[in-house]
Amino acid sequence: MTAFRKTLVWFRRDLRCFDHAALHHALACSEQVYCAFIFDRAILDELPRADRRVEFIQSSVCELEDALHAMGGALIVQHAHAEEAIPELARRLGVDAVFANRDYEPAARRRDQHVAHILEQEGRALHLYKDQVIFECDEILSQSAKPFSVFTPYKKAWLARLHRETDILKPHQVEQYSTRLAASAKYVRHVPHLEELGFGPTNLASIGLPTGMRGGQALFDEFAMHMQDYDRHRDFPALRGTSLLSVHLRFGTVSIRGLVRHAMQAMREGASRGAEMWLSELIWRDFYFMILHYHPRVETQAFKPEYDTIVWEQGPDANSLFQAWCKGETGYPLVDAAMAQINRTGYMHNRLRMMTASFLVKDLGIDWRRGERYFAEKLNDYDLSANNGGWQWAASSGCDAQPYFRIFNPVTQSEKFDAEGRFIRHYLPQLAGLSNRHIHAPWRASPDDLSAAGVVLGEHYPLPIVQHEEARQRTLQRYAVVRKSTSAR
Repeated sequence: MTAFRKTLVWFRRDLRCFDHAALHHALACSEQVYCAFIFDRAILDELPRADRRVEFIQSSVCELEDALHAMGGALIVQHAHAEEAIPELARRLGVDAVFANRDYEPAARRRDQHVAHILEQEGRALHLYKDQVIFECDEILSQSAKPFSVFTPYKKAWLARLHRETDILKPHQVEQYSTRLAASAKYVRHVPHLEELGFGPTNLASIGLPTGMRGGQALFDEFAMHMQDYDRHRDFPALRGTSLLSVHLRFGTVSIRGLVRHAMQAMREGASRGAEMWLSELIWRDFYFMILHYHPRVETQAFKPEYDTIVWEQGPDANSLFQAWCKGETGYPLVDAAMAQINRTGYMHNRLRMMTASFLVKDLGIDWRRGERYFAEKLNDYDLSANNGGWQWAASSGCDAQPYFRIFNPVTQSEKFDAEGRFIRHYLPQLAGLSNRHIHAPWRASPDDLSAAGVVLGEHYPLPIVQHEEARQRTLQRYAVVRKSTSAR
């Protein structure tokens, strides 16, 4: 027996119509189900006018619309403020309730509370479901019923619960209820083109980033064939050793349950080390969502309060250093190649995210929040919880972060993880003529070697803007306030 006559499913960061929690529950308990997606102006109006993420979403929504139509339904698409549009749409459609998957970011939670309040005043309810994580914040707690702040015991508890509750990975069935989807021709509008949204085209197609459910599946199928090598290849940016699925996880064109199921199956079939390492990265994702939920202050403050006593470099000189970092003009080739990658493609390899963040914070002495904001603007897969967690890890201010005295050497990182300079040569072709020995630190090359490679430092490529060993000593002095604060406890 159905509980509702008509309901509305509100798609947000879950742009798929399979294994979809809110859609499943709405269909299972309703006679008729409408579907909607809002290009939320509260988010879009703040973005640059050429943004790959908007193009990714627009393309993925088009595919979602086609898929729902093939199932007998439709997708209502609007360009509006979601917190106003959803209650209004619910009113016009005369639905009994709105179903959506839970979003954990502070701004999204405030939006949902506002929408729920309006719906409640009109006799409707907002039903939220777990969909983008395996375990929510209150499902993995310590034995004293407190949230974890260290990853390893969290992971242990996460895995233990998963082994006890394997049904949690079962997909949420949709197609068996598809006859309940409403065609809703009266209210359906075409998916707006980028120009109608106020955006211009980007290089999304040329960088080879597939969109939508089909794109996510294609990337996953390719990764599944070499998942067993993930633990050995994931740290080398010149190799295709990662899944490249982060943007699809961000916008929900893949199912996290499906990915975890496959990782568990691969572990059972012998691809244990690679699959186990990849699964660990997926668990980190849940962990950072949990941290953001219980400690929303980390959006602007250090997880460890004493780290907010650090005095960061400021003024014109610091701004110049920051701009050099943003533009990839630091004089350290792997740093600059990594920044070229994010600037040109919206993607950065995870090893390089750690290394460039460490360089900004611990070589240049720049507040981690400035780098976090830059990544937030550039990354296709930007996710507040993971981005914040990564930056606070690099700055040593986060939960379970690297020690403050651990400072990546950008040259040795380059020699270790791009030994042949393949990644550097791809993004910095002006250095392509340098030998594998000198490409990591061109300033160490002899004038003859530079001349033979056609490189004039300061003209074709900058000299280092800081000396790493000197910067390291300044960082240890800068972080001394943290050491004193900790020892005084």
